[in-house]
Amino acid sequence: MNRSTAAIAQSAAKTKKSSYFRSRWNAPLAGYLFISPWLIGFLALTAYPLFLSLYYSFTDYTLLQPMKWIGTRNYERIFTADPKFIQSAKVTFMYVLASVPLKLIAALFVAIILSRAVKGISFYRTAIYFPSLIGGSIGVSLLWRNIFGVDGIFNKLIGVFGIEGKGWITSPDTALSTLILLTVWQFGSTMVIFLAGLKQIPNDLYEASSVDGANKVTQFFKITLPMLSPILYFNLIMAVIGAFQMFTSAFVITNGGPMNSTYVYAMYLYERAFSRYELGYASALAWIMLIAIIAATVLISYTSKYWVFYETDTGGKKRK
Repeated sequence: MNRSTAAIAQSAAKTKKSSYFRSRWNAPLAGYLFISPWLIGFLALTAYPLFLSLYYSFTDYTLLQPMKWIGTRNYERIFTADPKFIQSAKVTFMYVLASVPLKLIAALFVAIILSRAVKGISFYRTAIYFPSLIGGSIGVSLLWRNIFGVDGIFNKLIGVFGIEGKGWITSPDTALSTLILLTVWQFGSTMVIFLAGLKQIPNDLYEASSVDGANKVTQFFKITLPMLSPILYFNLIMAVIGAFQMFTSAFVITNGGPMNSTYVYAMYLYERAFSRYELGYASALAWIMLIAIIAATVLISYTSKYWVFYETDTGGKKRK
């Protein structure tokens, strides 16, 4: 009788254990099935090419000859015997350092203006946001090239005031500035995010500060910026990542010229991959760009603890 009872108890324990593991597996199974299209796409179209390019970066792969493993020789060549790498990296960093702050400032300035409740504000928001939808297209890049050409609209406009224009995209001193101006003009998406953040700031804060004698400038630096700092942090990271990868404008408007003054890093990577068919070398360049973007993101994230303000249940504090 004792043996029979022990066997029944053991069988029940096994059944319970099996049922437990089966329920643990069945619970997330539906979730995995729902995300399977995205998961398959991520593995096939993102993860696999990513790690394949890492492998290629250690090879001599030109599409015209058999692939040959060469170790870190591509990276050594990039950092020690490739002046175009230094030039393109320099231009890209100049572009990032100039375009990102200007774009954020323009977006925040316009967002503050559009946050006011005035008649027809929805139309103005749509009109200002619209360029960001087409700003990165080839058509707009061609239009930009015509605007700032020798016979472009910009020279005709300043000619009205007696100022003699020049070929802004054909001068090494101003070519990069025209690309930066185009990037700043595409602030629509950033502006919309700022606008959403401004709507979340309680109006009571401004009313209370007005009672205490705070003017608009004080309110901006003491209320608006701290309350918007998490959104500013997000927009900053997204703008930096996008600026590092800038390609279409430089390729269409200036083709890297004049005198390589707009020869951004992505153009150099494109040239190595699709003009010279040096896919192994281009893969190494791509991974260097990825590491640079990660380093910039980590640096911004590290410094964010000093200037990003997070509201909490107890009032608010800076992240530690």
